Amino acid sequence: MANGKLQTLDRGIAALLLVARTPEGLTVGDLSTRLGLHRAATYRIVATLADHGMVQRTEGGRIILGAGAFLLGAQAGETMRNLARPILEQLAQDTGATAFLSMAQGDECVVVLTAEPRDAFLNIHYRVGTRHPIDRGAAGIAILATRPEQPDEPEDVRFARAHGYSVTRGQLQKGAVGVSSPVRLPDADHSGTEYSVGVVALENLEMDSAIAAVRAAARSLSDGFG
Repeated sequence: MANGKLQTLDRGIAALLLVARTPEGLTVGDLSTRLGLHRAATYRIVATLADHGMVQRTEGGRIILGAGAFLLGAQAGETMRNLARPILEQLAQDTGATAFLSMAQGDECVVVLTAEPRDAFLNIHYRVGTRHPIDRGAAGIAILATRPEQPDEPEDVRFARAHGYSVTRGQLQKGAVGVSSPVRLPDADHSGTEYSVGVVALENLEMDSAIAAVRAAARSLSDGFG
């Protein structure tokens, strides 16, 4: 054990994360090279992960995620929703706008949880499961801003990266204003999940207070995983 870590467990988790980031699968040789381990040691790690259903072999011999890993992913998503629910409810009350949690899925952004203010005269109803291109709307732009900078990325992504929030007007719905901030999870680049928190309203959104409330909500949710 070095630096307080169990080396075998550390290598097993590293192998699992490598497989998770490679949807087409990896061979034992690929894993051995990337982990810097002897092939025999890599075989033992893969066998142990397979025994627990975390990985499985395809007919071509490539290693992909197993049912156990997907079960963990589903449970992690439910944990995120449970943590986010009271935060979104408070955000909706503080801003008088519909609050939402969004998640990146490929080149789309999908709404996974919403909350509406109790006493608002008029709300935008944002349905769970709503999808839109990740480069359209405040939620997706906030997520894109957490990724490595690209030379041809839009100006609104650059703004979001510099300021910690995104603002869009009428991109997804005429007359709607959206404000979002990214949720920064520990080791987010390894987890395969990217989230943002935001609000959406008609033109009567009080922008300065909404931005402050959205950023505070994102920090609160990030801290919940910290």
